[in-house]
Amino acid sequence: MFADVKNIIPNGLPTLIGSLPAANHQQAMDWILEATPEIPLWPQLPALPQERMLNQFIEGLPGIIEAGFHPYFDINTETFSEAQLSFYEDYLKVVEHPEELLSSRFKTSPDRAAGLYILAEQAGKIEGQVSAVKGQVTGPFTLLTGITDDAKKLGYYEPGFRDIVVKGIAMKAAWQVAYLQQAYDVPVLLFIDEPALAGLGSSSFISVSLDDISQDLAEVTEAIHARGGLAGVHVCANTDWNILLASDIDIISFDAYSFFEKFLTCKSLIHTYLDRGSLIAWGIVPTAEPEHVARETRDSLVSRWEKQAASLSGENWNSKTLLQQTIITPSCGTGSLSPELAQKVLQLTKEVSAELRAKHL
Repeated sequence: MFADVKNIIPNGLPTLIGSLPAANHQQAMDWILEATPEIPLWPQLPALPQERMLNQFIEGLPGIIEAGFHPYFDINTETFSEAQLSFYEDYLKVVEHPEELLSSRFKTSPDRAAGLYILAEQAGKIEGQVSAVKGQVTGPFTLLTGITDDAKKLGYYEPGFRDIVVKGIAMKAAWQVAYLQQAYDVPVLLFIDEPALAGLGSSSFISVSLDDISQDLAEVTEAIHARGGLAGVHVCANTDWNILLASDIDIISFDAYSFFEKFLTCKSLIHTYLDRGSLIAWGIVPTAEPEHVARETRDSLVSRWEKQAASLSGENWNSKTLLQQTIITPSCGTGSLSPELAQKVLQLTKEVSAELRAKHL
């Protein structure tokens, strides 16, 4: 069954961004189910090298070499051409025969994402209270600007390698949607994590084409949609919001705590985006600065959201209608926080969502 964003009414329900500082995956899953049982996700533990952003989704991608868990790419090895040919054969096979995706090279193994398998195992216990489930994958721009060759050339600027990564990430995202659909009979929200998009406009990315970024994101989005999932993009700082608002993305996830005013500059485009039924994952609970986490309360964050919603309101949009197309989230993952502060973030996310729904719906 294909998910339709217009039929998903999140009504301010809470969910999280993947990373957590838990001692193990089961503890992290317990925290998630306590805070956000309506839209649970699978936890990422960045303290484990294989679950870091550049490592978690590179299995099966030719040209990538891991040395001490810091990946780099090399397309000049004797084996690359053969590995590249095998990759494209497998890619075309699953495109033409999507029923073979689950058993393909594009799977993410338990060694890289143990939390994903734990989430699937929970289905029989929690499915009755679940409105949707959330997964995530490292975005192609972030991966391609994080991996270099031995001359420090970014993978993004190597066209052949870039195509491999984009197609590989697209199929890994599609695989994840299919895997979660096996366990849950609810919509699957698959977020593309793109923190590197915050660097657009900087000298580091001066030669980056916005059209190319849009095309790469569209390829991943189309793969998610083809499996019946909803596609989200998470950016944990400011970016060129026009790219995302004009795309086929179903959910834009952003740091509303620190960057709402930047987002608001696109108010007219945001209204157009919402008018077509798309959603906002409103990152109102801070995660970047421990002191911000420590000082905020449910009431202070509810007030903050209400002021932001008022400034975003327009002819067809008020606090109620905005909340109906909003998912309440932290501003980013909590993997860099202490366990105590991370648990406060989770509790605040739960409480802010509940209070906003009680007041406005």
